[in-house]
Amino acid sequence: MPAIARAELDRLSGRLIRSIHGVVLEVGAGEGENFRWFARDVDWIGLEPDPERRRVLGERAVSRSHSRPLLDARAESIPLEAASVDVVLGTHVLCSVNDVAAAAAEFRRVLRPDGRLVFVEHVAAPRGTWKYALQRAVTPLSVRFDHGCHWTSDPVPVLEAAGFETVDLRELEVVSGLGPSVPSILYEGRVSADGSAG
Repeated sequence: MPAIARAELDRLSGRLIRSIHGVVLEVGAGEGENFRWFARDVDWIGLEPDPERRRVLGERAVSRSHSRPLLDARAESIPLEAASVDVVLGTHVLCSVNDVAAAAAEFRRVLRPDGRLVFVEHVAAPRGTWKYALQRAVTPLSVRFDHGCHWTSDPVPVLEAAGFETVDLRELEVVSGLGPSVPSILYEGRVSADGSAG
């Protein structure tokens, strides 16, 4: 995997997010860090279960002249109608989802047939490596103290099993200078052409 700095990951993430249009559901929208990247024609819907983050997100959404109410919900149970969004977006969020398979099923349900699934995530290192062993060791602490973050998250196989075709997958090692590099991905998927899972 190519090694890049965190600033380069941000640049690549911004380019990917700028490419999305239409009705966008951002799951785990945090405090609105991605607002700076959205195209003008994006009709944004924010889902954020954490009350404090949702408060800050609401303030930023108002300053952006956003009129839709924020969704107080988790990715496993999205309070939207079927086939109601063009894009499901998440950045560094699937690691905190308790049931990624259930969330993937919800993403499929709310996406229109030609919709896009776009994620930027840190992921598990290859099993059997020292880095994976380190991720396993720190995960109990990160789950407790970092919004439920699982460092051993491996979402792509789960998304593909739910019926998403991987359109583009960039695998990267992100170097922060504060420890070992972090395996990360930029992922884009679509519902399988035949509409079936697997």
